Amino acid sequence: MTEYSTDEKTILVQYAIKKFEDEETIIERLKSVLSEKDIQRIIDTLIGTQRVRRIGPEVLQNNESHTEIPDIPSNLESVIESL
Repeated sequence: MTEYSTDEKTILVQYAIKKFEDEETIIERLKSVLSEKDIQRIIDTLIGTQRVRRIGPEVLQNNESHTEIPDIPSNLESVIESL
């Protein structure tokens, strides 16, 4: 696994949420890039900072009315596209 900074991991999770919304699918797709523990920790942090909201028991959604999703750094473009 490639080592990513905390900001890069957060961006990966936010774009996965934007792409899939279902928490189980998000975790499964990101497992090839991040550890499940990292994914869960980032999701919890994003919810706690209100950048992501939980809609129902398994659905996550970026809270774009509250904060914007950062632009994709060039080194993450291919990773996000392959999710």
